Amino acid sequence: MKGQDYYIPAAAMAISLAFKLPALRHNWRDPLLRSVCALLILAGAVFTFAAPPTIAAVNRWTGIANFSAPLVYCLITAFSASCLVLIVNWRGGPPEQTRRISRRWILGYGVVIVALIVLFALGEAPEERLRDLDTFYARTPFIREMIVLYLAAHTVAAVVMTAMCWRWSLRVRGWLRLGLTVIVIGYLFNLGYDVTKLTAVFARWTGHDLDHLSTYAAPPIASIGALISAIGFVLPLLCQHLTDNWMAWSTYCRLRTLWQELRAAGSVGTPGVRMPWWSPAELRVIQRESDIHDGFLQLGPYFDQELRAWAYRQAVAADLGEDAARAVADAAMVAAAVRACAADPEGKIIGSSQESVLDTAEGPRDLVRISHALRHSPVVAAARSRAAMAGSSLQ
Repeated sequence: MKGQDYYIPAAAMAISLAFKLPALRHNWRDPLLRSVCALLILAGAVFTFAAPPTIAAVNRWTGIANFSAPLVYCLITAFSASCLVLIVNWRGGPPEQTRRISRRWILGYGVVIVALIVLFALGEAPEERLRDLDTFYARTPFIREMIVLYLAAHTVAAVVMTAMCWRWSLRVRGWLRLGLTVIVIGYLFNLGYDVTKLTAVFARWTGHDLDHLSTYAAPPIASIGALISAIGFVLPLLCQHLTDNWMAWSTYCRLRTLWQELRAAGSVGTPGVRMPWWSPAELRVIQRESDIHDGFLQLGPYFDQELRAWAYRQAVAADLGEDAARAVADAAMVAAAVRACAADPEGKIIGSSQESVLDTAEGPRDLVRISHALRHSPVVAAARSRAAMAGSSLQ
């Protein structure tokens, strides 16, 4: 593999991290978000420092032949730990138990990192090897143990991650299940990397030469596995974010009919604070809901409970469900109140707004049903006609 084969995945990790940093800045205490960012940083670092040009540069800068070897091995080990910590925080559970398991993985892999550094310091690797250090020094004391240790730690992480994610994927659905399945596929590639590397090392121990497996086959397998795993970690979070945004924008648009109905009656005015065009959909939904509820309060004196009861009976007779019938009844009362308010420009009607006149206990979904009924229900259309006729007779 050439340098760009390493730097392109590293750049992809950096771009993914850039999208996560704003959220991390606002939610620094979120352990899941911290784990995701740590994983992306370490994955990018592994690709960057494992590239042959970087290996040569680090060795030259430090003046120590093969200094990059323990550096890359430590980064791979830290990346393995970050994956385990992320999956533990992602799976959730009692906070104290999650923190305890995370600390154990961090401590265990921290010990491995220290051992890798000590073994490299005790061993001798004077000849610089940019691509085949694992097999070239496979029989060198202490360096041999360092190589086996980092591969063993990586293998343990790959086996644990594959088993945990597979079991978890069988109990969940949706984007999370897809993400976990992708992670399992990625870690099968990682296991392939470990098997390929260990096979080449063991071959050296027995006097055989399978160095090509370690030098040429293992690196692309590792790159593919790391990329797939990273996609699996990011995919559910990204897709959930997009789904939430889509649902928020859908709710915002579907509330438009109800909002316009109240605005036509002057119950909804121009908001005091105009939101910029880049404002998130969730904030826009909150403002629109607030405007609608303010409109309900202003129309309170014109709400006709008898008309609502009539509309409810009509909706039930049309075999609508309970929720739909309530929404139609509320929409009919709102439509009639808008007409009554328009027929009373001087505000001569004396009354008081009814508390809990509109049962929107389920939040925006109830308002969406009312908005839909305002536009499509024949019962609401009939209520408008009745209100218009009543207004004409009063005039």
